[in-house]
Amino acid sequence: MVKFLKTATNNYITMPQGCYPKFRIIALLAIIFTLVACGGSDTAKKEESDDAVNNIVFPPPPDSPRFYYEFTLFNSGQMLERTEEDSWREFLTGEKKSKMGEALGKPYDVSACGGKVYVSDTVRRHIAVFDFSNKNYFTIGTTHPGLLRKPLGLDTDAECNLYVADITLGSVMIYDAKGNFLNAIGGSDWFHRLSHVAVDPEGTRLYAVDTGGVQTEEHRVRVFNTQSGEHLFDFGHRGKEEGQFNLPKDIDMGPDGTLSVVDSGNFRVQIFDRDGKFLRAFGSIGNRTGQFSRPKGIATDPDGNVYVADTSLANFQIFDSQGQLLMFIGSRTRNSQPAGYMLPSGIDIDSDGRIFFTDQFFRKVDIFRPARLSPDNGAIGRVLHPETEN
Repeated sequence: MVKFLKTATNNYITMPQGCYPKFRIIALLAIIFTLVACGGSDTAKKEESDDAVNNIVFPPPPDSPRFYYEFTLFNSGQMLERTEEDSWREFLTGEKKSKMGEALGKPYDVSACGGKVYVSDTVRRHIAVFDFSNKNYFTIGTTHPGLLRKPLGLDTDAECNLYVADITLGSVMIYDAKGNFLNAIGGSDWFHRLSHVAVDPEGTRLYAVDTGGVQTEEHRVRVFNTQSGEHLFDFGHRGKEEGQFNLPKDIDMGPDGTLSVVDSGNFRVQIFDRDGKFLRAFGSIGNRTGQFSRPKGIATDPDGNVYVADTSLANFQIFDSQGQLLMFIGSRTRNSQPAGYMLPSGIDIDSDGRIFFTDQFFRKVDIFRPARLSPDNGAIGRVLHPETEN
């Protein structure tokens, strides 16, 4: 009688029954050799692939690099800590643990603070929290009190308390860094279309964007005291003059306390002081760099530079504090890839200067690192680059 054993390369070897133990040892050694060889080849390919990803730089050579693409968030499984069993499973089957877990449904905005990345998901109706500090994932806004209906814009204060603009509730919902509900400000009577929110670092003053619509002149920013919920004042109304808005979309506070507002219908960014006084504006309609086609999200970095996400241009452009274009990142693609977008929306910059950029169509958040920051530094660096740990 002859036994057959199938190897990892799908070839069969014959083994006479009387010699089965001897041939079994030889066959097993052959299998191990084949797996190691294939694994080594796959590892080499993976290392080459990782090197290629890690070398995606902006602007491209020969210019000096300013940002590196680092990582993309797709699902909750990416926050699960890898075990030895996971490594063996990936080695033997090719299955990656990052493919497990709950995927983002339709990410709209993002805010990063203290090693946590908060992502508003309009389909799943919650905030997805990627907690890099604790290698954990959880959600906010799925239970009473603090149940969310359609979360859009996000912001955090210096304590990493989270502020969520919910367009259906017409309220800004406030949570602590662990996701515990603290308070709600506003209500459906206060806004026509609540879209975004910004808060000062102390968490005392809140700026909520009322996008308005064709039937109202109230295209404005409403300002509240976060402690008492008291309405302090508004600034802006529908128009095209300085300090006026046509469908404002997003707002962010810079390190100097100035407020940058995306005035989408006027294809510009307007800058105000913390009391709503107009300071300056930049931008115009067009498809060239430095112009806007469908501006949507906005963020400022620790140096005061302003980042504007443009859905139609499928990129974000970076301007200095005076509105001079510095560079842009991103282009329209048909398939998900680093810095490739179809429907980009929200953007944020953490205290380390890392950029977080959402795309609703590809259901992802791309992360970029400033060239001046070493890979293993910052709030999330040692999680993204564990090989750099001692």
